[in-house]
Amino acid sequence: MSNEPSPGGLNGGTTPRRQANTEIAIKVRDLVVGFEDKPVLEGLDLDVYRGEVLGFVGGSGTGKSVLSRALLRLTPKRGGLIEILGRNIDRISAAEYAALEKRIGVMFQQGALFSGLTVRQNVEVPMREHLHLSPRLRSELAMLKIELAGLSPDSAGKYPAELSGGMIKRAALARALALDPELVFLDEPTSGLDPIGAAEFDELIATLQRTLDLTVFMVTHDLDSLYSVCDRIAALADRRVVATGPISAMLASEHPWVRAYFHGKRARQMDLTCLATRGGQTNSDLVEADPSRFAGEGQS
Repeated sequence: MSNEPSPGGLNGGTTPRRQANTEIAIKVRDLVVGFEDKPVLEGLDLDVYRGEVLGFVGGSGTGKSVLSRALLRLTPKRGGLIEILGRNIDRISAAEYAALEKRIGVMFQQGALFSGLTVRQNVEVPMREHLHLSPRLRSELAMLKIELAGLSPDSAGKYPAELSGGMIKRAALARALALDPELVFLDEPTSGLDPIGAAEFDELIATLQRTLDLTVFMVTHDLDSLYSVCDRIAALADRRVVATGPISAMLASEHPWVRAYFHGKRARQMDLTCLATRGGQTNSDLVEADPSRFAGEGQS
């Protein structure tokens, strides 16, 4: 398994989407996490580089969200090393970790918005906790984040129950961006969205990453997102990361789960229809990487 950043851009194509960066934002070594007598992660190693969007994939119930929670100290680990933005999270004081938290934004899978607060009030929550701002300035900053996430100003006064699924995702993203973080965790950001809404959200993530120079750790099962947004992908199976790299590396992997995921019928259909030219990589590039994948599919 290689954790080296790809010299190419999206999908490992020949046109770089952004310059490769070898500075590590998240470093994990020999991580062990479990519940009672059931191990979930064992001997897991992973690097996430500054300025990249890393897609983290794995089967249902394999521990994708468990890793995110361990990285955020929401789930205790049994062993191993975790460094976030250069800090060993086990060797810093509470005050130092509070300072580190200001540099991190989190978007939970179902949004996790407070039902009794409006969108604007939800976005203000991190500001209330970490910043000493006047109510007026806090409100103005919250409105900026709401618009940055693609919501209209009139959405600010609505409660979560009044929002569509896509609006909840955007409101949760606005809250994740409230403190101008360097590192953002996204847990299944497009789950539950229709294809058009998911594509728009993918585009929003890519735009914000470029504009704000974010590092993004994205747990996802969405093949569209992996192709259109992620610089690299890390695949979780057998309680550890079994493959890392761009799409081309996933196609070349011999691990059974990775092959099943990236060589399945749905993946082939996507390649042959809507993914022909994304990120500078055409279907012919994918065929060259793995000719057997398209045998009998009638690609042009």
